Amino acid sequence: MELRDFGRLGRISALTLGGGGIAGVWGRTDRAEAVATVHAAIDAGVTMLDLAPSYGVDAESELAAGEALRQRPAGHVMITSKVQLEGDGDFAGRIGRSLRASLDRIGRDHLDLFLLHTQLQPVDGGQVPRNIAWRDYRDEVVPEFERLRDAGLIRAWGITAVGHPDSVLAALRETPRPDAAQVVVNALDMPGDIYPWSDVPAANDEIRRVANGNGVAVVGIRAVAAGSLTSALDRDVPPDHPAAVDFARAEPFRKVAAELGETPAALAHRYALSVPGVATVVLGVKNREELAECLAAEARGPLTDDELGAVSR
Repeated sequence: MELRDFGRLGRISALTLGGGGIAGVWGRTDRAEAVATVHAAIDAGVTMLDLAPSYGVDAESELAAGEALRQRPAGHVMITSKVQLEGDGDFAGRIGRSLRASLDRIGRDHLDLFLLHTQLQPVDGGQVPRNIAWRDYRDEVVPEFERLRDAGLIRAWGITAVGHPDSVLAALRETPRPDAAQVVVNALDMPGDIYPWSDVPAANDEIRRVANGNGVAVVGIRAVAAGSLTSALDRDVPPDHPAAVDFARAEPFRKVAAELGETPAALAHRYALSVPGVATVVLGVKNREELAECLAAEARGPLTDDELGAVSR
């Protein structure tokens, strides 16, 4: 598998195994298949697992990955996990407790990358439920992440860069800045249900460019737009759910995939892998069959200019 530059953490595989799929977020799976999928990904050259306490019931992604790594230790594989910080107060304490719990479940003494999973409120103080104020992020979260990195409990820290664009861009430009940012990268630029500012256009391309320009490694997420860029949604959602709306809107994409002889999921992943400045693309696969499809797509290499033009049109 291709290896790419990942800033402070060195080199990383072009594909990262995400924790959502193996935790049942994107359709049903079970622990045995999740563990087998982790092993298969590592065997194929994947060098990072992207987990979170919120993926699955009772932190299932961390528990499944921990079981896989206890069965077959893989010290070279980097581990990402996350912390959610809704509400006010005791940010350092909550960050520390979340980190310790994640380490216990995974079976490691440090994380390679620790991400803020909560989205950033607008810099001007506008409020959206379940997001974190810019001032709290800047004055309390960032210093604690820096302290944890200096203490060796994490090797790097980052943000989930789907908050308010003004705040995300400010976070990428100001110092200290994140080591990495998870950025929505997909063929139709669909943020789906994780983007709450309906009156503010997403700025994913600009966010990616600014991150690249400031030495922040870009982790591409939502390559298949929560399933909307696949052959069929693998979970039941109401017709007005963002994933269902996006799936209907993506019908021309599926036609292009058929014309190019690709499955929609394979084309979506090859597209994300072809976007300049993306260090690694997170997979939402839930089993070895879906993993194999993505591995084969990566092996075919980036899209040609003609193929990118077809997708763009």
